This record gives sequence, C-alpha cells and structure tokens, in this order.
Amino acid sequence: MHIAIAGNIGSGKTTLTNLLARHYGWEPRFEAVDHNPYLEDYYKDIVRWSFNVECFFLKERFKDLLDIAKSGHTIIQDRSIYEGVYVFTATNKAMGHLDDRDFETYMELFNQMTQILKTPDLMIYLRSSVAHLVENIQKRGRGYEQAIPLEYLSNLNDRYEDFIYNKYKGRVMTVEVDDVDFLGNPKDFAAIVDKIDRTLFGLFPE
Repeated sequence: MHIAIAGNIGSGKTTLTNLLARHYGWEPRFEAVDHNPYLEDYYKDIVRWSFNVECFFLKERFKDLLDIAKSGHTIIQDRSIYEGVYVFTATNKAMGHLDDRDFETYMELFNQMTQILKTPDLMIYLRSSVAHLVENIQKRGRGYEQAIPLEYLSNLNDRYEDFIYNKYKGRVMTVEVDDVDFLGNPKDFAAIVDKIDRTLFGLFPE
C-alpha cells in the first residue's frame, strides 16, 4: 500500500508520518529538498530558475513514485507529487515566477507521468487554520520559516482546499488538526488510527 500525508507548512505531516510508521510498521518516505542543484541560483533569481527548480522536484517525486510502485510493502509518504504540483508549483505560477509556456510544458509532463501510476491508496489531509500553522511554525523554531508571510500561508491553504476537494481523484481522509495533539495526547493519536483502520480495513470504509 501507499499512504500519503498532505498538508500545509506546519500542519504536522512529518510528525504524523513518523508516528504512523512506528505504529503500523510502515516504511516512512520523506521529501529530500536540500540536494536540488538549482536552489542556490533560484534564491538569487527566482523568475529565471523557477522552471528548473520545479522540474527537478517533479523528476525526484516521480522517481519516488516509481520506487513506491515497485515496493512489496506499505510506504507512508510525507508530501506527494500531487500537492507539489497543484499547491506549490501552482503558487509559483500565480506569483508570476513561471510564465504560461513553461507552466504548460511542466503540466503536460506531470500529466504524462501520472497516467502510468496510480494514486495513493489513501491520502490523509491535515486540515489546519493559518493561526494553527503559525503556532506550530513558531514552536519548532526553524529560522528560515519564521519570515514566511501570513498571506503566503493563507494562499497555500486555499490551494490545498482546491487541490483536495476539486482536483485530486484518489481516496482522501481529512483530519482537522486545530484542536488535536496527536504527538502529546495518546487519545488524539488513537482516534486518527481508528479512522485509518475504518477507512482502509473496515467493513464500511469512510
């Protein structure tokens, strides 16, 4: 099986991925972003290098999907190729960092890639308010995240909603994370596990 965790920056994707991997004995997969050879140039000239950066990420995410498809065991993935495209690349386009020609080429490549691969067996969407995202971002104290504008987080949230409920065609399980603490409260984590069990293995899947 292939399980994907989706959600905005600070929603708790990595934490929940680790918790569920330990609970079920699934293999966790995390997106590696540090070795993108275009990042340094991208931050110096975003418009010039956006297409290169996004194509590299797309290529890496596609490789991950090919590996997952060949795997003989269950993998739980922190962020999928789909939100990389429909949320983050789409935001880059909306901000004027990708022109129409480059974006159309990129989307055609993405559509051809996904035609040969199936969607995850389950995507768990961590739905969060911007206020909750900010609280979590401040708690974990990553310096490069502290300057993220509220407007940017809000725009990403809007794109996540559109992606999950309008564009994505696979099975989705939504977890409202504002009022839960799945790391610190065992009951909250158990409730998520129960929901996963019902969705994947129950007689009456949600």
